[in-house]
Amino acid sequence: MISDFIGWIFALLVVDPLQAQVQEQVERARLPVEIVRQSQACLTSQGPQLIERAAGDYGWAAATVVNVAIGRTAPAELLDSRDPQCAALVSVLSGADEDA
Repeated sequence: MISDFIGWIFALLVVDPLQAQVQEQVERARLPVEIVRQSQACLTSQGPQLIERAAGDYGWAAATVVNVAIGRTAPAELLDSRDPQCAALVSVLSGADEDA
């Protein structure tokens, strides 16, 4: 029960903003269709993994929420850049963070 609540809060405060950031960058950068597809696949696979980790490790979840909220950690840093579907997305988001 508490795990579900923690997962929900984590999704609300971390995963949802990550998805919004991705959508914004995709629209702004007018990325090729293939990268858009890879980005969607990345979020589809990584989002539930992040939520599951948060539900199982409350300390990590709390620290991550705080670090994302204060800007110490960019949401894109939570994605696995070794995942082939996420590599292009991480690269695009990292470039956008540097421009900001």
